[in-house]
Formats: sequence, structure tokens, C-alpha cells
Amino acid sequence: MKILRWLIIGVLAVLAYAYAIRVTEPDPVRLFTSLPKAADVVGQLLSPDILIRSSTSYTLSMAFPVPCGSAPNAAPTTDNRRISAQPQCAAVGEPIVFLGQNLGANAEVAVRWGLPNGNRLPLQVLRTDANGNFRYETTARPITAARDGQAATLDAVVSVPGNQWELSHTVYEVIDQLFVTVFIALLATTIASVVAAPLSFLAARNLTQGPFGKVVYTLTRSLFNITRAFEPLVLATVFALIVGFGKPFAGVLGIIIGTIASLGKMFSEAVEDIDMGAVEAVTATGATRAQVVSQAVVPQIIPNWLAYMLYHWDINVRISTIIGFVGAGGIGEFLQKQIDTLSYRQAGTALLGIILVVWTLDFISAQVRKRLI
Repeated sequence: MKILRWLIIGVLAVLAYAYAIRVTEPDPVRLFTSLPKAADVVGQLLSPDILIRSSTSYTLSMAFPVPCGSAPNAAPTTDNRRISAQPQCAAVGEPIVFLGQNLGANAEVAVRWGLPNGNRLPLQVLRTDANGNFRYETTARPITAARDGQAATLDAVVSVPGNQWELSHTVYEVIDQLFVTVFIALLATTIASVVAAPLSFLAARNLTQGPFGKVVYTLTRSLFNITRAFEPLVLATVFALIVGFGKPFAGVLGIIIGTIASLGKMFSEAVEDIDMGAVEAVTATGATRAQVVSQAVVPQIIPNWLAYMLYHWDINVRISTIIGFVGAGGIGEFLQKQIDTLSYRQAGTALLGIILVVWTLDFISAQVRKRLI
């Protein structure tokens, strides 16, 4: 019989894994053949956008009449940094060569038209050569035609890299969204703890005696088990539909439901582990039920409860980074936007921030729990 039992278990295991392989369709060959394609993405993720060179910017403009004679030509410049055009005016459709000289080596130049109506028409972003020069070819367009004697301008917005390094704008965005994520978890954990605390007494077997107490115990425990079955990611999606996508409040609500059930169960187990001798001693003095709980139960459970709350805050920070992917705000939503727009270096910055915050909170939480328990 023992051999038969193990044989049946073995057959069931083989069938289970065979079905798992069938539904998941693993393709290790494609995994390895796709590695070169993933090298660029992984390389950008491992090169986060953290430091950039400081830069100074200035704009050079020159009048360019379209057509010739419709407005005065650009006045000659004597500045060492200058721009020019060949020819100095043109009819619609004619080619133009836009030139820049002595603008700074490896400077970024945004070339654009300044239209007579005050609007701008971006053309291209390019870089100067080692001598600070650039050359750009374009054509005169109907939209650049002079109006009431006012000529369009050819503009060069020049950004020259400096020698100092500074934090990129992405770093400040990531820090801002990480704060949102941490405090989503903090608010959700706090509210869930306030709700779970009184419910935990109803779910403690040693405090719910008698027929009525057993009914209350069973109902409360069942409530915890049912609500724990709901994934915070799914709940956050539902609440995002209600309160709006991109609202951190949706993430708070999604985390609260699951945290109430989890903390309620942990709190009740802490209540069940108390020393009943203290309870009996306070009861013998003629104290009421409320006095027994406040004098004999609460002092014993507070350290464990605080440790569980810190532990769950740590867990909820990790959950908050994921629920952002369903429009619940925080660093997860920022990360999703960077991935959707193929901004992998910015996504790498967000991933690095998540790792640092999670590691830091895990370390702090562990140290505090050691002192509490």
C-alpha cells in the first residue's frame, strides 16, 4: 500500500508539471537568442540618470526675410559667437544653409524658426564640432513668410556643458514619488492598525468564551480570511476606477483592506499568547471586562503590536511600488511611464531609488523590532 501511495503521488506530480509546462510554454531557446536584443535595455537600466553636467544656455537670432525684400536683412554681427545664413534671404521653397561659429565645443544647439506671429517652429537638435561650429540645411517654408514688414528669425538655442556635475531632474522626480509611496504605505498601515486592533480582541480564542463568544470568534476570523484573499493590486485597480487613476488615495484604500485582515490575525495571535495569570489576577479584584483588557491584556501586547505594525509598513512600502502600475500613484506609476516611453535610464533611476528605500526601511524596521520584542 505504501508503494502504491507513493506511485500515485509520483504520477500526479508528473501530470501537474506536464500541465504547467503546457500552459506556461517555456522557450529557453528564444530566451537566449533574445539576450542580444535585451542588452541595450539592460545596459540603460544599469546606467541610471543620476548626474549630469551643468550647462549655460544662450540664444542667438538673426532676421531672415522670406521672400527677399519683404523685410530688412539681418544686421552683421561682430561678436565672436555668431550665426549666419547662406543666402541671407530666400523665396518660399528655396534651400538655406544655417551656420554657427565659435559656439563652444560639443555644445547642444536647438535650431528653430521664430515666426512673425511670435510662435516658434522647432527644426532639429544637434551638436557643434570640436571648434564650436555647426551646419544645418533647411528650406524656406510658407509659414516663415514675412508679415507686415516683420521677418521671421533663424534661432540657435545653445547649451554649453560646464565642468561641474549636478543631480539630474529625474533624481528629484524619483525622490518626490518615493516620498509619496512611503507615505501611502504609512497612512494605509496606520488606518488598518486602528481598525484591526479592536477586531483582534474578537478574534482571540482566549477572550471569546461561551457560545456567543465562539460565534463572534468564528465570524471575525472568517472575515479576516475572506479579506486576505483579495490582492491589494486588484483592490487598488477597483478603487482607481472609483476615485480616479493617478490618485494615491486609490493605493491607500487598496492596501488598507488586506492590511486589516493580516494585522488583525497577527494582533489576535499576540492576544492569544498573553500570560493568562495576569488576567486572572486582575479579574479576581472584581475588575470589569474593559478594565481587565486595559490593565492585564494591553500592556502585554503593545510591544508585539508595534513590531507587527512596523513590519507591515515595510511590506506595504513594497506593495505600494507595485500598485502604482495600475494608476494608484507613487513611484510605481512613474516607473511605468518611463518604461512605456522607452526612457530606460530614467526607469533605472526609479529602480535604484526603490532598492535603496526598501533596503533602508527593512534595516530600520528590523532594528526597531529587535528592541520591541
